[in-house]
Amino acid sequence: MRDFRSERVREIPPSGIRKFFDIAQEMEDVISLGVGEPDYDTPWNVREAAISSIEKGYTAYTSNSGLNELRDEISLYQKERFGVDYNPVNEVLVTTGASEALDITIRTVVNPGDEVLVAEPAYIAYCSGVILSGGVPVYVPCPAKENFRLTPDSLMEKITPKSKALLCNFPNNPSGGVMTVDDYKAIADVIVDHDLLLISDEIYNEITYEGMPSSAACVEELRERTVIINGFSKAYSMTGWRIGYICAPEEIAAAALKIHQYVMLSAPTMSQYAAIEAVKNGWEARNEMVREYNIRRNLFVNGMRRAGLECHMPKGAIYAFPSVESTGLSDQEFAERLLKEKHIAVVPGSIFGPSGADHLRCCYAISRDNLVTAIERIEEFVNEL
Repeated sequence: MRDFRSERVREIPPSGIRKFFDIAQEMEDVISLGVGEPDYDTPWNVREAAISSIEKGYTAYTSNSGLNELRDEISLYQKERFGVDYNPVNEVLVTTGASEALDITIRTVVNPGDEVLVAEPAYIAYCSGVILSGGVPVYVPCPAKENFRLTPDSLMEKITPKSKALLCNFPNNPSGGVMTVDDYKAIADVIVDHDLLLISDEIYNEITYEGMPSSAACVEELRERTVIINGFSKAYSMTGWRIGYICAPEEIAAAALKIHQYVMLSAPTMSQYAAIEAVKNGWEARNEMVREYNIRRNLFVNGMRRAGLECHMPKGAIYAFPSVESTGLSDQEFAERLLKEKHIAVVPGSIFGPSGADHLRCCYAISRDNLVTAIERIEEFVNEL
């Protein structure tokens, strides 16, 4: 019998993150630093808004683009937070999570053979999404020596006549690196001169620790050639609600809407009502969560440095990215042995791209008690080496 799978599906590897989760689930006494998810419950007022919508019978499809009120609130948020105007009627599209937003954006713009520049280390879905669309992912390094930022020189080195778009994620998963407005300005000329589209995944934008978050669209030259991917999963601890959005120039938003209409129709209705409450009245809970993450960030990074592992201080997101180069083990070997010998699950950095080699992605969105225990076990492991 023939192999009925498409060549593109066969080409993409299974998730390297899932490998360690699957092993960890079969073991006892494992502390996982691998899941990229807030450990807080969704704020009660947000849950209550969803419950109320169900009780009122608001359970039918919404407009394909999403509830008008939610798109209005997203537009207002972008204006007040970043000073960027988006018309809620034709430049904002509500999606089933930021994952769908990313997928349909890539499919909207990528033709077979187009090269998509991917700033790395990068979330594993980026390259796979490009491949599934027939495009060619091209890694652009954002190494530790640059504090995991994207620089004009690194970008220039990877551009070819086939380059069509740049896909980046700041604050970054897995490194916690951030881009300031000045950093975006520094790469703007390169993007404009080479007529690239910028796809900016800003899902962690509200989890920053040093100053205000920034957005690529803040830069005037980039506004009309940038697609913003965002959502409610991380900032409001709403991962399971599957609610995200796209902010983009009208032409691209309309094209993405066509794909959305065929594959998803509309985002879950009760999740949209929950998102309205979150963006209007979820700030206090979000600020409390970020304050706690800041404490855990400092606790974990200092613990890694005490253990003798070089560790960049992340300025955003919920991950630390310590280097294990000094141990003589590869990131894969270190992660496998740490899980087997100390029952601590982390993710090898190399699965996020070449710049992640010899690093570990460690999510500190777990309880302080578990975080302290994890630090102690990692210190023990390194000392035993």
